Amino acid sequence: MPDEAHIEAVEQLPRALQTLWGLGTRPRPGPKPGLSLDRILERGIAIADAEGLDALSMSRLAKELGFTTMSLYRYVSSKDELLVLLADTATGPPPVIGPDVVGWRNRLAAWVWAQMAGLAVHPWIVQLPITGAPNTPNTLTWVDQGLAELDGIGLTEIEKVGVIGLIASFVRHETLIRADITAAVRAAIAKGQPRTPDDVVLARLVDPARFPALSATIAAGAWSDDQDPDLDFGFGLERILDGVEALVVRRAT
Repeated sequence: MPDEAHIEAVEQLPRALQTLWGLGTRPRPGPKPGLSLDRILERGIAIADAEGLDALSMSRLAKELGFTTMSLYRYVSSKDELLVLLADTATGPPPVIGPDVVGWRNRLAAWVWAQMAGLAVHPWIVQLPITGAPNTPNTLTWVDQGLAELDGIGLTEIEKVGVIGLIASFVRHETLIRADITAAVRAAIAKGQPRTPDDVVLARLVDPARFPALSATIAAGAWSDDQDPDLDFGFGLERILDGVEALVVRRAT
């Protein structure tokens, strides 16, 4: 039986977390049929995916569902609570990595690329503020799977968490950059002023005599918009894994 301190801690969790973990009572249907928490989350995710978090509000969501804003408050107490529910729902469960993917490095890489694929659809997730350790069901299931891929290779439990945290920061940073660039391109098009490619701008600004190293990278096409961003991300991920592998090898010898 859980002790009183544990029960009190659970009761003090935000309502959104209690809902996700099945610890609280789900709201009863309102007087009008057809509205449910699942419908609210489905429509909220669709708005955020298409237009970003700035377009999402309780009133906008209620209007699209055909209900009053007050009707939504029977299911979510605030927009902050709504965002927690949306993020965990959009995150979904981690991938099934089959036995054909051999070795901790390949399996961890597959886990990371699955994250990137999900965030490509829901980039707004990483725009939500981080207030502490992950604590929603789907997010923790992802973390557990990543940690499991590091079992038995010689890392301490604290080091495993460090590796997962390093990768999470890398994934978050890359997704934010991509989302910002996409938003800038869309904004420029909306104003009728297509965004000038980075390599064109830099070529005009950079004097080879003053910035010889930078100029060499421009000439090599490193700043071209035609470059596949997955190549840069893959390069960085492999270097992170190289570092972990070097530690594993050093421990083994």
